[in-house]
Amino acid sequence: MTKKLPIIAIIGRANVGKSSLFNKILQRRQAIIAKEAGTTRDSLIEKATFNNSYFWLVDTAGMKNPIDDFELTIQEQITEAINNADVIWVMVEANIPIIDEDRKIAKLALKSKKPVFLIINKVDQAINQRLDHFAKLGIKPIFPISVFQNKGIEKLLVTTLTLIPNVQDIISDNNLKLAIIGRPNVGKSSLFNTLAKKQQALVADRAGTTRDINRTEVKYNGQIIELLDTAGIRRNGKIEVGVEKFSVLRTINAIEQSDICLLVLDVNELHVQLDQKLAGMIKNASKGLIIIITKWDIVEDKTAFKRDEIAAKLKYDFAFIPWAPIIFVSSITGQNVAKIFELVQTINQNRQLKIPTTELNRWLKKVIDQHPPAGLKNRSPKLNYMVQEIDNSVPAFKIFGSQTNFIHWSYKRYLEHQLRETFDYSGTAIEIWFIEKHIPHKHGISPTKQFKDKSVSNISN
Repeated sequence: MTKKLPIIAIIGRANVGKSSLFNKILQRRQAIIAKEAGTTRDSLIEKATFNNSYFWLVDTAGMKNPIDDFELTIQEQITEAINNADVIWVMVEANIPIIDEDRKIAKLALKSKKPVFLIINKVDQAINQRLDHFAKLGIKPIFPISVFQNKGIEKLLVTTLTLIPNVQDIISDNNLKLAIIGRPNVGKSSLFNTLAKKQQALVADRAGTTRDINRTEVKYNGQIIELLDTAGIRRNGKIEVGVEKFSVLRTINAIEQSDICLLVLDVNELHVQLDQKLAGMIKNASKGLIIIITKWDIVEDKTAFKRDEIAAKLKYDFAFIPWAPIIFVSSITGQNVAKIFELVQTINQNRQLKIPTTELNRWLKKVIDQHPPAGLKNRSPKLNYMVQEIDNSVPAFKIFGSQTNFIHWSYKRYLEHQLRETFDYSGTAIEIWFIEKHIPHKHGISPTKQFKDKSVSNISN
């Protein structure tokens, strides 16, 4: 069963406080904030967490009447956010009466048939004003908040996350989901067509042809594999049309829906920072990953030496995912395309590998004896025993002990490296959680991931 994190989109007029709320939940200045309306021109997407629940948070540009093509692309981004979100937060200002733009936004959100919340921000500036007239927008529930004074945000998050569980089941079949991810015009659709052995996706020489997630099913060695082809994500400063800007949301959706991702790189344009960012998104989503170097047929020097030289440089660029295999393919000649399916099935088996608890704890004792955990702030962490989550879609391990919150992040990296040295988890991300023995923890539910994201549990009402 495939899992996905929910997506929460914040929409509203310009300058109502969307970016301030976005930053408050993330606890950092990710979005630029200014008194001038319309500061946010592009939509921002970040993974957030609250009370051990994880979700994607989207900050959109302010809705207003488009006066030129550029403004029109911004409005397209908002529509894309609504289409891809699981929950929509519509934000208005307490000290400004309802205007036409508020009504248009509310109508768009309600038309989606998704859970919609109305957020009335800046209530600290409208102490003596009644807020009941905002009910005319037709959105319930309504949450008065003040981002500036840190009021009402916790209640908003708690209520929202009761509607969308921490991790949602989105696919109930047993098909293996394979997402093809990459920048525009690197050869994703050509690879999709070659894998599917039919012209399922539209292929053109012009970059950015694919707009939506194309899907098809193939059968390999008795396994049904569903292929997902996505629109590419351009580098910052190279966005030409608004719908491409928000293809990042479709890419996130495809990653979340998949079991394994194929990250496609153009052999003529390697060492691009955005490729690393996409790889990081796949890793953070705890998916399997294969790095695909495409267009190998047009390379003049196809010697093993040249291939190994490129692979070595890529290993350096992608040092944060040393477990991801690299394969060189050509969609034109079909070179190594069949090997992709072989690798996918191997990685799928690795993701399902279960290790007996007794064997795990023998391993844990051995690696601790070799290198005991050093603590921070003169604390001495103790690791007592570990278990593997048996019902998790990704290899996941819980290590119980004391003073675990003082373990340095590098020690987790050491444990992961040693675990991979002993057990074959090549091609897939794995998760390791440290849990205090005295904290109750229900089996099968992911605990707080102390080394992954920044909690916002200290937001006050």
